[in-house]
Amino acid sequence: MLTIEKVPKSQAGVLQNLYSLYLHDLSAYTPSLDIREDGAFHFEELPLFWKVEGLSPYFIKVDDKLTGFFLLLEQPALQQEADYCINDFFILNKYRKQGIASETVKDIFSHRKGTYMIIELAGNKRAISFWKHIYESLHISFQEKKIELDGEPTLIQTFSV
Repeated sequence: MLTIEKVPKSQAGVLQNLYSLYLHDLSAYTPSLDIREDGAFHFEELPLFWKVEGLSPYFIKVDDKLTGFFLLLEQPALQQEADYCINDFFILNKYRKQGIASETVKDIFSHRKGTYMIIELAGNKRAISFWKHIYESLHISFQEKKIELDGEPTLIQTFSV
């Protein structure tokens, strides 16, 4: 059974460990990410998740086993015209290709209606393919544009559910 749980500050260390794995995966698509001297990838902005209104990290669990996480941006943290941005979406390798990511997205959409923005690195073909599959399977009409964001070529899709 899939559950989505807001990450409490007491679990920041667990989230940091997952972020290191996520950033390792993401480093294949951008030269701006690199491993630190301690052998890990670090996400320096992690403490902001419990300080800034509208930044909400969530654990994804299946049968009480931690399988991944995502970051949901909302107003006022999301300084765009969208209501939500699903960001930093990650499923552990062991649990990929089992429908967990799709089920998670469907759960998010069923509980939070509104306008969404999704951003992918232009080179991350796996993420782009995943989101395009979601749009097709859920019959979501979306707009897409290519922009440079923080010096990185990205694709941005916007849509409403």
